[in-house]
Amino acid sequence: MDELSAEIKNQVFRALGEAVVKVWSTLPQDLQQRLFEEAVMSQDEAIRHELAVFLHHQHLRTSDGIKAQATLEPDSLGG
Repeated sequence: MDELSAEIKNQVFRALGEAVVKVWSTLPQDLQQRLFEEAVMSQDEAIRHELAVFLHHQHLRTSDGIKAQATLEPDSLGG
């Protein structure tokens, strides 16, 4: 990839990143873990928490749970 311009490299990285986020919830857990660790190593350990939170919200199995928790339920007094 050395022959590609910085702009093209950034477009490729962005396209691949967006594709991974789109299919994240369908990936096997071991692949998710490997991609996560590679992403952290490529940036800095400081991104670990933010990346985990972001992916947690993108993950269908976890984001549905978050949405369900946010749904208001009527209290026992009918209010």
